[in-house]
Amino acid sequence: METITARYDAKQIEEEIQQFWDDNDTYAHVRDLQKQKKTFFFVDGPPYTTGHIHLGTAWNKIIKDAILRYKSMCGYHVLDRAGWDMHGLPIEVKVEEKLEFKTKKDIEEYGIDAFVSTCEEFAIQNMEAMTAQFKRLGVWLDWDNPYMTLSQDYLESVWWTLKKAHEKDLLEKGLRVVNWCPRCETAIADSEVEYSDRTDSSIYVKFPLLDEENTFIVIWTTTPWTIPANIAVAVHPDFEYSKVRAYKDGKSEILIFASDLVDQVLREGRYQDYELLEVFHGSDLVGTRYTHPLSDIIPKQNEFEHKVFPAEFVT
Repeated sequence: METITARYDAKQIEEEIQQFWDDNDTYAHVRDLQKQKKTFFFVDGPPYTTGHIHLGTAWNKIIKDAILRYKSMCGYHVLDRAGWDMHGLPIEVKVEEKLEFKTKKDIEEYGIDAFVSTCEEFAIQNMEAMTAQFKRLGVWLDWDNPYMTLSQDYLESVWWTLKKAHEKDLLEKGLRVVNWCPRCETAIADSEVEYSDRTDSSIYVKFPLLDEENTFIVIWTTTPWTIPANIAVAVHPDFEYSKVRAYKDGKSEILIFASDLVDQVLREGRYQDYELLEVFHGSDLVGTRYTHPLSDIIPKQNEFEHKVFPAEFVT
């Protein structure tokens, strides 16, 4: 008879249960009991094989495991094939870090085929490690027959699906604005965008109004490289804006910008003096027409009508 200790050792008990399941092939026996029953088909949203599992992937799998066990106890034959996402930027970036690559030129020098093989090896190694970790959590899935996005049958199924979609005229070609990573030199998904605060250079730009001579609406931007493609100016409809006559070097011009920034903008623009002409809300500016400040060197801009639009994201 084994002595019962005062302390419950969860780790030891869990390992013993896991070993019992493995020795007796418990998962397969439970699944086979329901083979003639109604099927419950489960598609595993696959995690990237970029390293060890984390709290998010563990939570995801534990919830799925609970639901699948419930469906099995309800008498369903549960098809619960595990899945792994083994393509894409997350894996490539990890391999680049491992190889200490700084630019895409490093990949070309290393050899594209060699880089692809290294990514494949990295993905498979992590899949094996993550499988062991999920098993240790007690998750029951068909770990011996997972679908892997790098396998030939999976790749061919994707091409087959695209072929069928094309044959049914379900594919469309068009233009769309996408996220672009300058380091990775490729488009990225919304979920792959990482935001962070940073201190960056910015500029003020004067946009001349079309119907008022020597009058400009002043904008501020940290992305001046987008100005050649500008087709609109945004103002907050509820903010207060001022029209001032500003003086510098014996000349004057009329400027429009947020009232709270009058002194700051004129000081940074090195204006010597100004007089306030008018105060209004941003909504009063909506529809105001202006000309592109670079239209003389970008003739294409002359084909567009540039207007002021309301936008509550303006701060």
